[in-house]
Amino acid sequence: MNLFQEPILAIESSCDETSAAVIIEGFVRSNIISSQAELHQKWGGVVPEAAARAHVEAILPVIEEALAAAKSKLSDMKAVAVTNRPGLVGALSVGISAAKALSFALGVPLIGIHHLEGHICSAAIEMGVFPHVCLIVSGGHTELVHVHDLGRYEIIGHTRDDAAGEAFDKGARLLGLGYPGGFAIQEAARTGNPARYSLPRGLSGDTTDFSFSGLKTAVLRLTQSEGVKISVAGAAASLQEAIVSVLTERAMLACERLGSEALTLVGGVAANEALRGRLAQACDKRGITFHTPPIALCTDNAAMIGLAASFRLGRGESDDVDLEALPNAPLP
Repeated sequence: MNLFQEPILAIESSCDETSAAVIIEGFVRSNIISSQAELHQKWGGVVPEAAARAHVEAILPVIEEALAAAKSKLSDMKAVAVTNRPGLVGALSVGISAAKALSFALGVPLIGIHHLEGHICSAAIEMGVFPHVCLIVSGGHTELVHVHDLGRYEIIGHTRDDAAGEAFDKGARLLGLGYPGGFAIQEAARTGNPARYSLPRGLSGDTTDFSFSGLKTAVLRLTQSEGVKISVAGAAASLQEAIVSVLTERAMLACERLGSEALTLVGGVAANEALRGRLAQACDKRGITFHTPPIALCTDNAAMIGLAASFRLGRGESDDVDLEALPNAPLP
C-alpha cells in the first residue's frame, strides 16, 4: 500500500476523548489521549455540551504534548488529519476548527477521516491481509464489515437497536458499578459465575446482525427482582458472557459465509479481555488469522485517524476549508 511518508498531525474529538497523534511513514510516533470519563461519571454517560467544553480546554495542550512526545515541531507537520464524521457535532467541531486553523497556518493539506475507518485501520494496516472481516464494537457501534481493501468496505452485519458498549454501560449503571461500564463489568466479572443468571442473546437463527436492547431490559428486570440479594459479580459475569458469546458467534458465522481467512477486532469494547480471548481461541480453532490492536488503539484515539489518513493522503486525497462535522455518515 502507498502510505504518505511525511509527518501527519492527527486529531480526534468525536465523543469524550480529546486526542492528538503524530504519524510518520505509517508508524505511530506519539498518541496522546485526554479522557473525560471522570467528568461524565456523575451523569452515568456522556453529556454532549459538557464534552464539547472539555474538548475546547484540552485540544491545544494535547496537541502540544503529542508533538513533544514525537520529538517534533509543529512546523515539521506536512498534513493535518481530523475526525469529521460520525460523532457528537459539538465535539467534532472543536477538532475540525483546530485542524482547519493549523492546516491554514502551516499551508499543508487537510483531510477529514471517518471515525469507523480509523478503527478499521488501527488493525488492518498492521495486519495487511485483504480481504478480511472486521468486527467493530464500541459504545455507539456494533458492526461486521467485509474489508475488501483499504477504502472498500461492505457492512455485512449490524446492530438493529443498541450497541454492545451501550449494553455494558447500562448494565454497569444498574449494578451500581459506575462509568465507563465496559471496564467496570470486566473487573466485577472476574470473581463471578458467568452461568449464574440466564440472560438473552438477542436475535436467534442464521444471522450476522445483533440486538442488545432485550439484554439491557433483562438486566433491569434482574436487578428489580433480585434486589439486594443479587450477586453483582455473577450478574456482571453473566452479562459479559451474553455479549461475548453472541459477538464471537456472529463473527465466526461471517467468516464462514465469506470464506474469510482473517478477522480483526477493533473499537472500545475490543479492550475487553474476555472478548479478545474468546475470539482468538475461536479463530485458532478454525485456522483464521486474528488481529486486534493494542489497548491504547482500541478506545477513541488520534493515532487511528492518522493511520487512516496516511493511506488516504498517499492516494492524493485531501479536503478544503469547507470540511464539515457530520454527526451521521456511512462508511466511505
